[in-house]
Amino acid sequence: MEHHAVVSFVPVAKGWKPLMNAESQFASAKQPMLSRISWLPVVAMGAMSLISYLDRTTLAILAPTILRDTHLSSEQYGWIVSAFSVAYMVGNLFWGYLIDHFGLRASVTVAVLLWTIASASHASVTTFLGFAVARIVLGFGEGATFPGGLRTVHETLPEESRGTGISIAYAGASAGAIITPLIVTPIALRFGWRAAFICTGVIGVAWLLWWSIVARHLGAGRARRIADEGGERRPSQVFDSRILAFVSLYAFGALPLAFGTYAAPLYLSKALGLSQALIGKLVWLPPLGWEVGYVVAGQLFDRRLKTVHGISSIWIQLVALSFLLLGLPLAFTSRAPSLSWALLMITLPMITTGGLVIVALRYGTLMFPGRPGLVAGVGAASWSGVVALVMPLIGRYFDQHQYSSAFQLVAAFPMVGFIGWRLLGFRTQTQTIGSIR
Repeated sequence: MEHHAVVSFVPVAKGWKPLMNAESQFASAKQPMLSRISWLPVVAMGAMSLISYLDRTTLAILAPTILRDTHLSSEQYGWIVSAFSVAYMVGNLFWGYLIDHFGLRASVTVAVLLWTIASASHASVTTFLGFAVARIVLGFGEGATFPGGLRTVHETLPEESRGTGISIAYAGASAGAIITPLIVTPIALRFGWRAAFICTGVIGVAWLLWWSIVARHLGAGRARRIADEGGERRPSQVFDSRILAFVSLYAFGALPLAFGTYAAPLYLSKALGLSQALIGKLVWLPPLGWEVGYVVAGQLFDRRLKTVHGISSIWIQLVALSFLLLGLPLAFTSRAPSLSWALLMITLPMITTGGLVIVALRYGTLMFPGRPGLVAGVGAASWSGVVALVMPLIGRYFDQHQYSSAFQLVAAFPMVGFIGWRLLGFRTQTQTIGSIR
């Protein structure tokens, strides 16, 4: 007989407190044994997000070489990134719905197989249209990454461990962005940039083989944990100011992630004159900041739940604001006195990105506890929509050597996102996260 911890939240004077029934207490006694199995699918999701960013950032890392060889402009490159982002936006909504309604195992398998083929196909294209089509298919497939990760966390982990679970499932993305230049740059320098894309395909196939084993631990009974903790929301309840508040914080707050991932290599090449080999040795630093943001924010939420058994509105807003302030130096990066300072000023906003993403996801899943796949899908899709609109403009700024304008534009987005979140979500935050004032 399989036991599941059922956690209910009851209102208390200064927040919501978890109330465990007898079955929950029995399950808690067995938690150490269960967690060994429960964490394995979460780790697999972390590996999937790592591969996702390995595949998507290979083009960004090698962009200086590829643009030189194919005679594409920075603005054309911006449109190629935009094509990926639009497809990624659609894919997040599609896979988020599919995963919530038809299950993780099959949905994730099909998605990863699709994007693996698309990633490897980059090796055979040379034109603007060819890259755009390959990126569209890649983006659509990779739309399953974060809906799958968040759904897995909610199916396999209890409430008080989900902050760390989300950071693991999502931190694979930043880890992928960190290791990509260290992997693909030597391959591209020795065998050519096409070989790097072929390697991404091989890695994707290896993950699919591992996933076919790990997914067996995703028992159908675990999905009941989500229903026990909040159930499904009716569609009319989902599309309200809470969703708009979530989208504002996620989509606008995380824009520096796109800049650090897609535009930083071009900036180092075009503005600072760095070689492809040197760029490959340096561009892992901004994603490291992103990783730090994920880990710190995840730990803050879990420790808060374990020590005071609740999350207050003031506390979550202070956490978001603290991360937000770290992103302000990005606006002045073009005036950095040295390469070291420029890298630092690009890296700090990535910490902002990681922290605000975790804050947004915890807010979204508290608002809609029965729809983790949809929450992740809407968040990533909205972010992709913003990236699709902004990246061609960034590319144009780069072609015109207006680097200061590009940095100031990107730096403004997290502040706009935070203000929108506060204005749109203030009433529902104080009512729904547990009278959380």
